[in-house]
Amino acid sequence: MSLIELRDVRKIYRIGDIEIRALDGVSLEIHEGEYIAIIGPSGSGKSTLMHVLGCLDRVTEGHVRIDDVDVSRAGSDRLARTRNEKIGFVFQSFNLLPRLNVLENVELPLVYSGIGKSERRRRALEAVAAVGLSDRTGNRPNQLSGGQCQRVAIARALVNRPRIILADEPTGALDSRTGRAIMDLFRELSQRGHTVALVTHDANVASEAARQIVLRDGKIV
Repeated sequence: MSLIELRDVRKIYRIGDIEIRALDGVSLEIHEGEYIAIIGPSGSGKSTLMHVLGCLDRVTEGHVRIDDVDVSRAGSDRLARTRNEKIGFVFQSFNLLPRLNVLENVELPLVYSGIGKSERRRRALEAVAAVGLSDRTGNRPNQLSGGQCQRVAIARALVNRPRIILADEPTGALDSRTGRAIMDLFRELSQRGHTVALVTHDANVASEAARQIVLRDGKIV
């Protein structure tokens, strides 16, 4: 059974009399443990598809099922619970809070989930160790390299033990050597059983995945 299933999904934006079909009849299945790349030129619908997969945006038409829940028809509370419990996000810009150290940044999703302090600390230390930054827990983002910041962002995505990791241009702000290390980390996460979907315009990055989903003009081609 698919972990994620999209059926005839459309996402339509209207600006005055102009209709923009960001997604136009997309059907897709992603199985548990798969490592996929969503690739296409700017404006192809990649980011919109990621927002739909991550329950950050609702579809105009069609159905989206995540772990056998039809999130396209779910209420706001159910969407938030699905995001918090099942999905970890990694962004190009890291989105770390500058006043917090590594451990505090990684703990944040657990704070929002209402996890107690001692359990938060234990799980955050475990996630930081998983990305190889146990010696940097007290550092703030401005004391880290770009690659280290992205590792913190990945640890934060892992801390709620999600089944799905969504990454949006995760190497876009990094040099090639650092980007290579981050891609190696995603491959390791996939091998550990996480379902990984990354959005990229870079064919070299996409080639790391076991399957590539190519978008153009809101359609899978």
